[in-house]
Amino acid sequence: MLMLGIESSTAQVGVAVGSHDGVLASTHSSRDRRHAESIAPMIQFVCQQARIELSDISVVAVDIGPGLFTGLRVGIASAMAVAHGLGVPMIGVSSLDLGAFAAEHSSRLIVPCYDARRGEVFSAQYRSVPGGVQRVTEPAVFTPDELAADLLAQNEEILLLGDGADRYRDQFEMVGNLEFGAKGLWYPSARSLVELAHPKALREEFVLPSEIEPLYIRLPDAEINWKVRDGRA
Repeated sequence: MLMLGIESSTAQVGVAVGSHDGVLASTHSSRDRRHAESIAPMIQFVCQQARIELSDISVVAVDIGPGLFTGLRVGIASAMAVAHGLGVPMIGVSSLDLGAFAAEHSSRLIVPCYDARRGEVFSAQYRSVPGGVQRVTEPAVFTPDELAADLLAQNEEILLLGDGADRYRDQFEMVGNLEFGAKGLWYPSARSLVELAHPKALREEFVLPSEIEPLYIRLPDAEINWKVRDGRA
């Protein structure tokens, strides 16, 4: 079973191809945030590197968020278009699940933290379990100070990772027993997407392209701005 994974929920965009043999090819870019222009050439590139045709793909996996609205929308739309064109099912995976999965061997409480703009971050908490990670809190949006206070109350060793952790490092450094994840863990990856989605594919946990639903958590910035404007009016 060949799987195509598309990840675009943050400033980084990535595409990967995998099978029961693992990830066959992947590529990522965080330059200029040109997700719409990047995804199609990336798909072509990973197929060439894996020495397959796009028509060989039997399932498409996609990051459903939470994440930046424009990138998330572009990635999901691209994944839906490919799946619909090939007539294959899809699997959706949370960006926070992907971030935590990349640190699955940590003995600490794993806390992905992605920049949500507007002075906020997306986050959830996970623990390492045999074969992966288990989410222990639901995805939510916080101010950095709110998340720092919540982590301070945990009173345990914490691994904080993601571009949100880096951007608001000063606020999080007040938390004792906290370790910042390496730069390689700043963004969810398409490699992790394929690795995490493959067991779901084996269990046939598929959805139709029309059934994929993004996990926005927060209203798009444009809608927030209109509500603010209407309130002032």
